[in-house]
Amino acid sequence: MIPNPTYAPEAWQTVTPHIAALGESPFWHPHEQMLYWVDISGKQILRANIYMGTVETWDVPSEPGCIAPAAGGGLVMALRDGVYRAHTWGGPLQHVATLDYDPTHMRANDGKCDALGRFWVGTIDETRTRHNAALYCVDARDMASSGAPQVRCMISPSELPATTANGLAWSPDGHTLYWADTPSHAVWAWDHDQAANSLSAQREFARFKARPEGWLPDALDASNGGYRGRPDGAAVDVQGNYWVAMFEGRRVCQFAPDGSLLAEFAVPLQCPTMPCFGGEDLKTLYLTSARHHRNATELAAYPLSGGVLSMRVDVAGLPVNFFRG
Repeated sequence: MIPNPTYAPEAWQTVTPHIAALGESPFWHPHEQMLYWVDISGKQILRANIYMGTVETWDVPSEPGCIAPAAGGGLVMALRDGVYRAHTWGGPLQHVATLDYDPTHMRANDGKCDALGRFWVGTIDETRTRHNAALYCVDARDMASSGAPQVRCMISPSELPATTANGLAWSPDGHTLYWADTPSHAVWAWDHDQAANSLSAQREFARFKARPEGWLPDALDASNGGYRGRPDGAAVDVQGNYWVAMFEGRRVCQFAPDGSLLAEFAVPLQCPTMPCFGGEDLKTLYLTSARHHRNATELAAYPLSGGVLSMRVDVAGLPVNFFRG
């Protein structure tokens, strides 16, 4: 039983007519008052002036799994072959770090910065046949003096067999880290010692029904084994609630810090990918979505697939963290 009602899909508004193949990694830039996100499959970084209704696109050399704003201006981004820094929009890319994976069949996926400015990047096995995804942390705060960032694998396949890294977020005090493996239909939590940058006390935070054989996109009920999507990207609000997009589930779920389900927000598209909080008061929930590899029937039924939606919510979200390096 869900304590609060499920919000209707009509509550959402279309942010921009721009349609991405695989929209991900949105964040609200508080200084620019602009929304940023990526099109992974389209190899683009995008930003929108919500008030003017304009969208700028930036073609990058390979798939941008995730991005974050950088202190001093510009962005940090995880492309297929490594982490890069750009000091200006559309400017030259400066190589920051190479992560320990094979880019012929793996790439960066969900990621963001922590409160201390370290860039965390999860990976994905594109073959979907191996449990070799990992979570890395790139600390470039002393790069000016040391000449190289510190790169650590924070969660390895030996610790947690995963295929598609997603759901990365922190509690407001930074003491809890959340991470998901989408094909496992699960989100986990760890205690996070920020100063030592260590993780401990892994536990299951949320688990969802697996997708059964023969599942059809128009069936999200008990007749199809109770499958209602699997966890993709996530964000946390100032009360510590965890908001996760349910890929193939046409919904965003809000969980309390204890893992109890508080509310569901129905979405007018099949595959939401990642929420973020934005606007001047951080009470607008923005949501990216996907359309690539979806069939024609589904796309005809959900023409907003690949777009960015927004909805006003009652609780403010946490502001985006900036990369420092």
